[in-house]
Amino acid sequence: MRATRLVSLLLLLQSRDRMTARELADALKVSVRTIYRDVDSLGAAGVPVYGEPGHEGGYRLLDGYRTRLTGLTAAEAEALFLTGLPAAAAQLGLAAETTTAQLKLMAALPAELRERAGRVADRFHLDLPPWYLGAERTPHLAPIAAATWDQHALRIRYLRWAEPHEITRTVHPHGLVLKAGNWYLVARGDGRFRTYRVSRILDVDVLPQAFDRAEGFDLAAHWADYLAHFDQRRHRETAVLRLSRRGLERLPRLLEPAVVAARKTTSGPDAAGWTEVEIPIESVEAAVPELLKFGGDVEVVAPEALRAEVITALKAMNRTYGG
Repeated sequence: MRATRLVSLLLLLQSRDRMTARELADALKVSVRTIYRDVDSLGAAGVPVYGEPGHEGGYRLLDGYRTRLTGLTAAEAEALFLTGLPAAAAQLGLAAETTTAQLKLMAALPAELRERAGRVADRFHLDLPPWYLGAERTPHLAPIAAATWDQHALRIRYLRWAEPHEITRTVHPHGLVLKAGNWYLVARGDGRFRTYRVSRILDVDVLPQAFDRAEGFDLAAHWADYLAHFDQRRHRETAVLRLSRRGLERLPRLLEPAVVAARKTTSGPDAAGWTEVEIPIESVEAAVPELLKFGGDVEVVAPEALRAEVITALKAMNRTYGG
């Protein structure tokens, strides 16, 4: 375990010009004291690693030093080819670079690992868009990605749900996220971070001025926090339903996981097998088509506005079918 950590520490220093003991400890999930001991061990083994004091200091390798680690394990070689997203790379304008990098990696691998890595690419394929939905059109993704990488400001014209629907903003792009086949831009503007669905960006201009990234910004942590609060922001209302036994069984299949996880049983089952539950909803309008999926296995108890809308929809369907 320690040998693996020493190799990881060495590769971190090789890939980054300079890292503090705290940064190394956080990356390797150990204590700063452990990093001090590991650096001493590397030095004793002849690795030219040295520390620089001060605010801008940290550990670094002697200029020009490169490890002579020439081998990957079989599992590591296979994993490298599972991380490739050719479709995503193509959307970002990096298809040629991705192909070239994979070819170079394959050429550098020993024959036995080359065969195993190639076997993974032959047997596993990642198709990101969900069933029955095609990939969204993102004609502006490549320039947005370039600006994100080069830290250039963007002026975007964006179509949103709230009024006014079409807005223009100047933002500092901090990251791109691919979620369920859809691209999202995380950008800072007016002192706060917002998330923009790239397919809803109508026009984009890459501005000449560069910007400094927000200190300490972590894209993965930001996205995790955004998702954790997304359903709370979206589901602002609640509905009380009566569900039959079959309706209760179908609940996980017919409603989204966040709603199912947040449901609360308020009473039942009664003698007829009906159970009363409370669920979060986005709005009355959004809830009606979701509840109609249950057919006769659901009754809306509250709010009255939702009950009235469901009754109106059922009456309209009854007229359509000649009832």
